[in-house]
Amino acid sequence: MLNLKFIEPMTDKTKDLNEKIALAKLGGGKTRIDSQHGKGKLTARERLHLLLDENSFEEIGMFVTHRSAEFGLDREKYLGDGVITGFGTMQGRLVYVFAQDFTVFGGSLSEAHAEKICRIMDLAMKNGAPVIGLNDSGGARIQEGVVSLGGYADIFYRNTLASGVIPQLSAVMGPCAGGAVYSPAITDFILMVENTSYMFVTGPNVVKTVTHEEVTSEELGGASTHSSKSGVAHFSCSNGVECIEYLKKLLSYIPQNCEELPPSVDYQSGGDEKRPALNNLIPENSNQPYDIRDVIGQVADEDSFFEVHKNFAENIVIGFARLAGKSIGIVANQPACLAGVLDINCSVKAARFVRFCDAFNIPLLVFEDVPGFLPGTDQEWKGIIANGAKLLYAFCEATVPRITVITRKAYGGAYDVMNSKHIGADMNYAWPTAEIAVMGAKGAAEIIFKKEISEASDPVQKLKEKEDAYISHFANPYRAAERGYVDEVIMPEDTRIKLIRAFEMLQNKVDKLPRKKHGNIPL
Repeated sequence: MLNLKFIEPMTDKTKDLNEKIALAKLGGGKTRIDSQHGKGKLTARERLHLLLDENSFEEIGMFVTHRSAEFGLDREKYLGDGVITGFGTMQGRLVYVFAQDFTVFGGSLSEAHAEKICRIMDLAMKNGAPVIGLNDSGGARIQEGVVSLGGYADIFYRNTLASGVIPQLSAVMGPCAGGAVYSPAITDFILMVENTSYMFVTGPNVVKTVTHEEVTSEELGGASTHSSKSGVAHFSCSNGVECIEYLKKLLSYIPQNCEELPPSVDYQSGGDEKRPALNNLIPENSNQPYDIRDVIGQVADEDSFFEVHKNFAENIVIGFARLAGKSIGIVANQPACLAGVLDINCSVKAARFVRFCDAFNIPLLVFEDVPGFLPGTDQEWKGIIANGAKLLYAFCEATVPRITVITRKAYGGAYDVMNSKHIGADMNYAWPTAEIAVMGAKGAAEIIFKKEISEASDPVQKLKEKEDAYISHFANPYRAAERGYVDEVIMPEDTRIKLIRAFEMLQNKVDKLPRKKHGNIPL
């Protein structure tokens, strides 16, 4: 016979537990949830439901509450304290997640809120899995004062320790202001949502008070601003659902941690890897532009190129792709924008991407068509020397397989910087259209033959003659090939098969940097 007196207390406890779970899942309540929906935003739990595989989420810290008694906070407590944390799987892979809940204290960060985030970051580091943060927060919880600021610093510290060890992805899906912006800034990639998210250190009201500038939140720190002007955001998404789909796609190219190889997909060769369309992509006039994405599209697996930082520093193109099913990172000069010249913004953009790929064992493919560094007082005064050196440093330091294809121009110091043989590239190919020289023919002729040209009866004709002589002697790939700086001059249509074979050859590459604590990149 069952002893019935033990059943009722258990029933009461089960009921109590279920009520607490229901209360925690309600966040700040129905009114605030409706308000979130009214702004065109998903709730934190809805975002996690879309992000993670069905029924895979395991929540940690559901019943955590804040500990503050000041300013009436002791009379207002919510289970979870404004952030949902835990782990689950995304496309079958373990990930750790946190989603800030704007319906609870505006998603503001308290001591307890920060501890929950730190807890899953610690677990992610120990278990070698990515951390994905869904940010939607008004910033530090002012009522807690320095305690909340300390919570931010605890997170920043872990972001820094985890950098290069596990992938860290930040989706800014609502406000992200003040100290809140620095955690995403340390992570590997930032995604923002148009018209519903913004990031800034000081808001429009403070800006108006200090500088007397009238500016909206969207203009100051919206998705469009940060994806095109500042370069803070790598992706600008039209809505929250698209943002989550971008997160899934991004992670599909990236390994779990720095000890693993990036994921690959099954690849069935059609037998013929030639791409005849590449033979006609380069214009006969070397000053005519073309879109380097057309080259990437022909060389990479079909529809596999996933561009990063698309709207920022468009004179260089970066992104992930697959080659014979394997993940690679691509860095390519873009002749269709500023002739593909290197400037401050594109150097920094590419350098950070190169360092990310190197940290996570993703091979690098470089398409080079660069006339040099952008001249002018604006660039010099803003530090093109130090900023251009960041890209140079990033390539020099990278130990992953590195291959360069020179499609057309490779002039001056920019030739060196764009993954040349001299800074450690494993294989360097050139198309017959490649021009590898110190500078363009006209500028070179004007310097080398200055006296002859000035004394000629027809200086214009003499300059043209000297230009042609310089082109035939220097502006081709063969002098570099004679020296071994270029491993092979190839027909454009053969580029894909050459790269597939070269990356296969390099798949077991081992390269070690000199023993040191760390280098001192020119920041």
